[in-house]
Amino acid sequence: MLKVDIITLFPDIFFGPFSESIIARAIDSGKIEINTVNLRDFTTDKRKTVDDRPYGGGPGMLMQPEPVFKAVESLKKEDSVVVLMSPQGEPFKQNTAFELAEERHLIIVCGHYEGVDERIRTALIDREISIGDYILTSGNIPAMAVIDAVCRLIPGVLGSEGSGESESFSEEENLLEYPQYTRPVEFRGMKVPEVLLSGNHAEIASWRRKEALSKTLKRRPDLLNKAD
Repeated sequence: MLKVDIITLFPDIFFGPFSESIIARAIDSGKIEINTVNLRDFTTDKRKTVDDRPYGGGPGMLMQPEPVFKAVESLKKEDSVVVLMSPQGEPFKQNTAFELAEERHLIIVCGHYEGVDERIRTALIDREISIGDYILTSGNIPAMAVIDAVCRLIPGVLGSEGSGESESFSEEENLLEYPQYTRPVEFRGMKVPEVLLSGNHAEIASWRRKEALSKTLKRRPDLLNKAD
């Protein structure tokens, strides 16, 4: 089982996304455990302050080290991996999701304000992750994306919904997924390719491979140098 603890200033924001569909069923069945931890519970003043102005001047506010250290240390065990969601982090890829899915306990720190005190990054964090080259108001939405991508890789989570092995950015190949079709065979003049109706699995596999390569070449040619 994978356990995920999320340290955040807005714990309620996670209730909706993880209370529906596949992730909710995985939680109910005990395949994964997701908890939110309110960072303000680890403050010592009446205002529950978690941020302050940066030394040396500059815009915005920084998350103070003391509450974050206390929160992480209250959760951390020998097998814990502490992840900071930050635009400065390594780009989040499918391979990253596979790596994190191998862990038993993730502690995800959701950044906020202008950033975090550097001592948090240097002394607490095992991995710093970014979901893209853009700025969001906090690390909450990136944390949701990472958790969703990781949890669906846990054995049994997808169940009858299907498998992620042939999807875009699979561990084996960095190709976009081939086109897929379902019933009816013809819809508004648009027909399912004959090869998919043939029952010839070798031909279907060959067609899918060619279509995946073609789509990747058109949309993400940067991925082709990583594909076999």
